[in-house]
Amino acid sequence: MTGDEDDRLRIGRRIQRLRAEHGLTQRALAEPAYTAAYVSTLESGKARPSETALRYLAERLGVSAEQLETGRPPHLATDLRLRLTDARQTLHTGEAADATAQFTELAAEAQRHGLADEQAAALVGLGDCALEAGELDQAIGHFQAAEDLLRQAPLPLRVPALRGRAVAHLLAGDLRYSCYLLESAIDQLNSDGLPDPQALLLLYSAVIAPYLDLGAHRRAAQAAELALALAPQVDDPAAVARLHRSVARTLLAGGRAAEADASLARAQELYQQLRIRTELAHCHWMRGYLRAQNGDLPAAERELRTARRILADRQAALYTQQIDVELADVLRRSGRSTQAAALLADLLGSLHPQRGAVHAGAAHRLLGLIAEERGAHAEAEQHYRTALELLQQAGATADLADLCRLLGDLLRRTGRPEEALDVYRSGLGHQAAPGTTTLGPAPAAPPL
Repeated sequence: MTGDEDDRLRIGRRIQRLRAEHGLTQRALAEPAYTAAYVSTLESGKARPSETALRYLAERLGVSAEQLETGRPPHLATDLRLRLTDARQTLHTGEAADATAQFTELAAEAQRHGLADEQAAALVGLGDCALEAGELDQAIGHFQAAEDLLRQAPLPLRVPALRGRAVAHLLAGDLRYSCYLLESAIDQLNSDGLPDPQALLLLYSAVIAPYLDLGAHRRAAQAAELALALAPQVDDPAAVARLHRSVARTLLAGGRAAEADASLARAQELYQQLRIRTELAHCHWMRGYLRAQNGDLPAAERELRTARRILADRQAALYTQQIDVELADVLRRSGRSTQAAALLADLLGSLHPQRGAVHAGAAHRLLGLIAEERGAHAEAEQHYRTALELLQQAGATADLADLCRLLGDLLRRTGRPEEALDVYRSGLGHQAAPGTTTLGPAPAAPPL
């Protein structure tokens, strides 16, 4: 049976059931506009009612034309969209577990009534909940399911799910694949000649992080510039706030600390107005990093502990662990190496390569520095080599050159100059070609 035949049968059965519930004969339902024979033809599924006939019969049966055609209660799609907004607000301001329960119920209800767009939106919500909980495999599954539901939809409608999947792969340490997903979507949107400002803003904001981790600073700066140009055309304040937070990273990488701080302040103000607590925590996190870069270690520690408290309250385990790496660096630089080492040792058991290779590599780098400071050279070398392996697997070129320098210096000081030279050469190789993702040409720019 074809899909059209199946639809005709369902509509026919619905007409027959509602007619029986109202105690009407086929003639009483049909007249004066139609005949009993026409109603009989519809009820047997041999014909599909025209739009005019559908409205006429629906009025006679006391339902909406949409309900008669689809079986959905009136205004169901609108109601689901309102409840999706409520669920997202719960995710922003309440408990992620409560938001997960809401999105799960909404996804099931939308599926029951064949509302693919609303089901996909609920799946994206579930993906965001899983991201916050650090359940990256679950997040990727939810985002992929949303994309599959929307595979026939225009690309801008698929972008939130695609962006979520790219972010999950980034957090899992698969930098190049994350970058590939985002670049491919950007290229397609711009090459088609009909770019969607909001979709592009989401993609450009998301691609900055993998660009920076890959050492592609030029591409990150270009993405930030293009995203800022799109911002006035976008009416979603959360997307604009996320943009300012991402742009701050490119400014920091370029040594423009004051501008980065101003960008973070704009993002933080928007997140406070919107009461999006996780993103607000990320702003405190980045401001802590900025303060640490400027040498203001007490202020850095305050910002990082504020971010950690917010994320721990929300049970955002993966992000909390990543902040612990930054906090451990501040503690070490403040002369509290024992505290820093204990913090890093506690988190490394859970921060494994499949859940944040870049931060796991950073943790081993710090443990190497701490070991070297107390003269434990063999232990330091082991940590440095573990960090190198993790960062090479992730393709985090931006950090590899510095790590090679640290390991080379250690080898030279311990009387192994030839090994040191090999490591230095490797580090120079990582520095030799900055600004590329190794994925080929940059995406097409938006058409004028």
